[in-house]
Formats: sequence, C-alpha cells, structure tokens
Amino acid sequence: MNISDVAARLRGMDRILILTHVRPDGDTIGCAGALCQALRDMGKEAYLLYNPEITATYEPYARDYWAPENWEPQHVVSTDVAVLDLLPDNASAYRGRIELAIDHHPSHSWFARESYVDASAAACGEILYAVICELTDITPAIALRLYVAISTDCGCFVYSNTTANTHRIAAELMAHDFGAAEINKVLFRTKSKVRLRMEAHMAAHMELYDDDRVVVMTIPLSLREEMGATEADIEELSSLAALVEGTDCAITLRELRPGIIKISLRTGPRVNATDVCALLGGGGHRAAAGATVNGTMDEVKRAVLRAVEEVVGA
Repeated sequence: MNISDVAARLRGMDRILILTHVRPDGDTIGCAGALCQALRDMGKEAYLLYNPEITATYEPYARDYWAPENWEPQHVVSTDVAVLDLLPDNASAYRGRIELAIDHHPSHSWFARESYVDASAAACGEILYAVICELTDITPAIALRLYVAISTDCGCFVYSNTTANTHRIAAELMAHDFGAAEINKVLFRTKSKVRLRMEAHMAAHMELYDDDRVVVMTIPLSLREEMGATEADIEELSSLAALVEGTDCAITLRELRPGIIKISLRTGPRVNATDVCALLGGGGHRAAAGATVNGTMDEVKRAVLRAVEEVVGA
C-alpha cells in the first residue's frame, strides 16, 4: 500500500472504530485522536475504543472520541500497534476484524487485512499526517493531536529518530496555532514531585556493566507503592537511564505485577534494541524497543544482559 491507498480505504469506510495499544503513549493516542477527528470532519461516524490504561497525561487528547458502550462498528483500524498482543484486553473481540493497520515499527507482525508500515518514520504521527492531508484539511484540533504524537515519539525532537521531515511536519502543524509551547511544557518540562523522587531513587541504585557502557535501572512494585506513584508518574521513566554519560545501552526494568517485568531499551548504534528485545519476545525500533517477560527482577536482568551480549557479539 501507499499513502493514497490508505486514504482511499478510509474514504470507503464508515462506522469506524480505532484501536490503540496497551500503556498508551502520545503517538498511539495522538494518531487515533487525529484520525478520528479527520473522519468526523468528513461526515463519518468514528470512535476510539476506550483504553483502560490511559493516563491523565494523554487522556485530554482522546476524551472526546471514546466509543459509547455497546456501539458496534462496521470497520476496525489500528494506529501505532505492532502486534496483536499489544492490544488492551477489551479489544479482544476485534483482534480478527482489523481491516487496516497503520504503523511505523520494524517489528510489525502484519496482523491486519491490509497494513501500511513505514519504519523510517520517526512516529506513526508522520504517517497519519500524510494520510489526513489526502483526506481533509488539517484543523487546529487535528494538528494538536498529531503534534503530540510526533513530539512524544522523538523526545521533543532530540532522539536519533528525528529527521528533517519530522521538523518540516512539526512546523506545518505549529502553523495552526494550537499552543505548542504550552504542550511542550506539560509533556517535557513538568514533572510531579513523586516522579522526581522516583528518578532520584533509580539513579542512586543504577548498575553499570560492560565497561560502564550498559546501565540498568529498576522500578520495583515496592517503590511505586512506597511513593504512591500513579501511571502518569511512571510512564516516561524509561528515558532516564539513557541520560547517563558514557553509556550506549540503557535498560529499564519495571515490575508490572509480581513475576511480570517490562523491559525498555534505549540504545546507540552499537546495540540494536529491536534484536535484543526480539530474543525476549518483544520488538520495537533499532534505538528503542521493549518486551514484557515472566520472572523476578534479577532473573529478567540476567536475561536481558545475556541478550545484549549475544546481539553485540553477533
């Protein structure tokens, strides 16, 4: 498929339900919200399936689009979802009904009837920008959500996935005057007191390996409970380890439930994060990937360090 094909498929749909991934970030929510608004602007009936794990950070960009209870779609689309296992539990009834998947993960598993995947895009929001431009006018409401999608996935334009095209699209979106400075402050320059305390604890207890090139930080359940942390306090903590000077492989281990650990990797050119996480049943991008595995914190730490060693030595 190309962008025009994607736009043509969407033009031919009505009563559309849009799915997002578990522990939703700005890209999946921003893309879904922008697409939903664009479809409504075209006179179509469109909703997002409610995502029970959405945090207060991203809920404002989705709250106008949640599907009513018992609403039945005719068509189902996903945005920024790489594999079916990343859908929330309440999406189980739609797993076999996804007609169109729009994504940018190189680990995409081609689960939909048709898919458009551009692994060179810094964010799925870049793809949705191109699609929506073929469907309808970009309004401030659409521009806001696409800006959230793109800016969060490239770390406010500082991550290595940022390209000249990323900046060009962001500039076009900012021309719609939705208040980018305020969005940037909320998303990138404001932290709760709890989050700052958690960062201090993680930094104080970090572990270094491989001649100090690999750093491991952990978020045990006990830390969350001790500090009374919410999902909003935790959702961006995986980027902290990558700030340690001299490291090129940042590993964050978060205990989701007893015996269930989420791995988040942020890496430089030496370590392919996708390859590491693929060995652990996950995926993502070359410089940012993740996996969720069974085991204790120590067991998972040993497993991910072995996977890094295997990939680097390959």
